[in-house]
Amino acid sequence: MDLNTEKLELIRKIAKTNDVKLLKKLRAVFDAKEKEVWDKLTPEQQEEINLGIQNENRGDEIDF
Repeated sequence: MDLNTEKLELIRKIAKTNDVKLLKKLRAVFDAKEKEVWDKLTPEQQEEINLGIQNENRGDEIDF
């Protein structure tokens, strides 16, 4: 099964489930992965991302 097919299958299963416990476990897995990635960034990279989020929240436009 290719990656996109696998993703779609997981999305379908998640959308169909009513198992709150399972959904919380899945969220915990994703949250842990995001934290792992965040912790690997330098403080400068983290600050740049935080500034970008703040700008986005204010509706500021950023030229690239």
